[in-house]
Amino acid sequence: MEFKIGEKWIGKGHKPFIIAEMSGNHNQSLERALEIVEAAAKAGADALKLQTYTPDTMTLDIHEGDFFIQDPKSLWKGNSLYNLYQEAYTPWEWHKPIFDRACELGMLAFSTPFDESAVEFLESLNVPAYKIASFENTDIQLIRKVASTGKPMIISTGMASIAELDESVRAAREAGCEHLVLLKCTSTYPATPENTNISTLPHLEQLFKCTVGMSDHTMGVGVSVAAVALGAAVIEKHFTLRRSDGGVDSAFSMEPEEMEALVVESERAWQSLGSITYGATEREKESVKLRRSLYISQDLKAGDILSRENIKAIRPGLGLPTKFLDEMIGRAVSKDVKKGTPLTWEVI
Repeated sequence: MEFKIGEKWIGKGHKPFIIAEMSGNHNQSLERALEIVEAAAKAGADALKLQTYTPDTMTLDIHEGDFFIQDPKSLWKGNSLYNLYQEAYTPWEWHKPIFDRACELGMLAFSTPFDESAVEFLESLNVPAYKIASFENTDIQLIRKVASTGKPMIISTGMASIAELDESVRAAREAGCEHLVLLKCTSTYPATPENTNISTLPHLEQLFKCTVGMSDHTMGVGVSVAAVALGAAVIEKHFTLRRSDGGVDSAFSMEPEEMEALVVESERAWQSLGSITYGATEREKESVKLRRSLYISQDLKAGDILSRENIKAIRPGLGLPTKFLDEMIGRAVSKDVKKGTPLTWEVI
């Protein structure tokens, strides 16, 4: 199930593909957006991702009732949907300079479209892949539009039932998607580890026979690193320069030092998986001689009897294995031996 996005390999046989999601953390400054691109590249992220929409493609210009956020637990309480998207959206004329800067720094760059006009715009920029957000993972028309480009698709699974995911995956494949990644996602901001359920990853992979990954809204790197151990080949994290700078997504976004740690630790987790193996590895073979073994612990003359006073189970491991200790007791040595001689069959 491995494939390429641009020149980057995606799949469990390759190091985790790390996506830095800028979202609205540019705080309506192109200069800051470009600084975020530079910081993501310096931290080692493989890709920079935007979100492509306008307030009018997301919702209606209404500031009451269903269009006003009143949930007391929401980061965006007291705001209308329209105003929130007005604050968070990335102006479409910024996309090219942001993508160009990422490319100059060796990163891939792509986006999450939220309607068909966004897909057409992103196609004009020749993006290498597309991301479908959790809140759009049941938007079959959008999924078909993206799939028709023939480019790799990454779909977040937040809130979706198996039946809903099945509909979306079928729609994507039937419309031309050959390379699909499903990201386990919890659509709360921030998410808590205990509400993340990454044990779903192997099941998700088996059920839909596709590459899986993690869209991680928890704080820190622990959940993402653990996800790699369960098969995640892609990790997406929201990214900012400093959470203290504020912004619509800053509260659950990574800072550069954290992104750098994620890049390093997720690759270590991937490297550690290896294969099912027992016994000494090639690198361990030199260490075998440091095991305990049986040694003569006193000077002995030929004919002397071995006892617990004159043989010991100690390091290094050049004598007989310690399992022979009881068998050696009461036997005579065949020649003079000095203290520190490894006990071997030739000695008795």
